[in-house]
Amino acid sequence: MKKVNFCEQNDFSDSAFRRLLIHDSPYFKILNFNFKAGQELPVHSHEIEGQVSIVVYEGVGEFLGKGDETIPAKAGDVLICDIAEPHGIRAKSDMRVVVTIAPPI
Repeated sequence: MKKVNFCEQNDFSDSAFRRLLIHDSPYFKILNFNFKAGQELPVHSHEIEGQVSIVVYEGVGEFLGKGDETIPAKAGDVLICDIAEPHGIRAKSDMRVVVTIAPPI
């Protein structure tokens, strides 16, 4: 077993969002991203099969999609999509998210 407290291990930065690799295995990858208000992970996609989930642990922002698509995001919200589908996130307040990718890239 493995225990990780991403709130203690990953902080916020004024210059860019912070990323912490929580877990990486042949089955899935888990990452924590911390965003200060206004920071974002730009819309992107991956040319592989699999799915991604983005869980908002803390804060308020928007899930970003293809074109100008945005979906409001707050603590407790989960976005799930194929990893080949365009996805991203923008923080309106300080925001912590947990991303799971299966299979890992």
